[in-house]
Amino acid sequence: MTTTIQENGNQVIATFEGRLDTASADRTAAVVKPLLDVRDKEVILDCSKLDYISSSGLRIFLSIRKEAAAHGCKVIVRNMNANVHQVFVVTGFVSLFEIQ
Repeated sequence: MTTTIQENGNQVIATFEGRLDTASADRTAAVVKPLLDVRDKEVILDCSKLDYISSSGLRIFLSIRKEAAAHGCKVIVRNMNANVHQVFVVTGFVSLFEIQ
């Protein structure tokens, strides 16, 4: 699992590549920790290269959303494949995030 974060104007973009599962969750949570302090920017979670997400990965996304909302920021999840999107549908996460 590889996660990169970059700023682009008024957006902070986190790109996830590989499998976000229990084995990679701790490392990924550490990498995305700066997203928890973002203010006055949109947080984009780019899932174009994310092959799989487990409940551990969903918890990371949820913690990002929670902190962003507390700071008045919007979180957008982009470019999910059909499998990842299905996990969001089944768990009800589609109602928690703006999906693009």
